[in-house]
Amino acid sequence: MYQFLRALCLAAVFALPAVAQQANIRFGGLQQDSSLPVEVTSDSLSVDQGSGAAVFTGNVMAKQGDMRLTAENIRVEYTSDGDGIDRLIATGNVTLVSPTDAAEASEAVYTIASGTVVMTGDVLLTQGRAAISGQELTVNLQDGTGTMTGGVKTVFQPGEAP
Repeated sequence: MYQFLRALCLAAVFALPAVAQQANIRFGGLQQDSSLPVEVTSDSLSVDQGSGAAVFTGNVMAKQGDMRLTAENIRVEYTSDGDGIDRLIATGNVTLVSPTDAAEASEAVYTIASGTVVMTGDVLLTQGRAAISGQELTVNLQDGTGTMTGGVKTVFQPGEAP
């Protein structure tokens, strides 16, 4: 009986959300080769000749390898020499998806050269049956690691690694 109660208590503790200010996360599914081409589709496109930026609007999806970034709007900023993409700024119902992981936020900035994505605003990351939420998620796509900060809350199933 004691063993059963102990197991039940442990299961209840691990089933409750864990609250922290920062969580380091492994993103095997979000690891990505940032040198691959980026393909963007949308309902419309406008180009600002002055700044050299392109703004995609409506049902926007940017694909790079197995990674998909979707949003209401994505602004593409080019490198100063105009030979490549410097960064993508996604706003409005942003979702970053890989074969095994998915993250949602209000905004995301993907800096191509460093291979980092910074997602902000009510971020929710799901990995299998586990979920982690916070205010900012920084993902290094080159090595598949990340950090969640700002009122971090984790929910995972007993018997799974968080």
